[in-house]
Amino acid sequence: METGSPVSPGGAAEGAEAAGGAGTTEAGPVWTGLPPGLLRMRRLLLVMWLVPAAVGTGVLLGLFVGPAWAAFALLPLAGIGWGWVLLGRNWRSWRYAERADDLLISRGVLWHEETVVPYGRMQLVEVTSGPVERHFGLAGVQLHTAAAATDAAIPGLDPAEAERLRDRLTALGEARSAGL
Repeated sequence: METGSPVSPGGAAEGAEAAGGAGTTEAGPVWTGLPPGLLRMRRLLLVMWLVPAAVGTGVLLGLFVGPAWAAFALLPLAGIGWGWVLLGRNWRSWRYAERADDLLISRGVLWHEETVVPYGRMQLVEVTSGPVERHFGLAGVQLHTAAAATDAAIPGLDPAEAERLRDRLTALGEARSAGL
């Protein structure tokens, strides 16, 4: 699965304008992937959690049970390798597309989910950023609709893109809900 915006023969921006829709081309929606900063942050957190676990396991088992048992410290290190690959696949699976009437959010490797959020159904659009995200210069967009089951969030965006998306979605939501 490819991330980022596909480039049409006339360029992505020209293709979207030629089709007359916001973020769509003749071939379909123009997908935008997540920035690589989110992947770097998640991989660093993986290493920061599992390396001390490996060292602690090795030292404790080596001291209290015996040196042969210290080999179990390799399990968290194997978890780093496995998690490294899974985090990359998960990051590549996340993408979103702004269309004329709704926002598409696609995610998932084994269980692929695609959420369609009509602009007229949006009640609240939040930009969130925790302390770790702020350290890495990232923010997320959380969408709230009337349906309680809607899980519409886009994690790990650049703060400027998150604010732009929030403002655009809010304006489109207000325009579409005016007739309700």
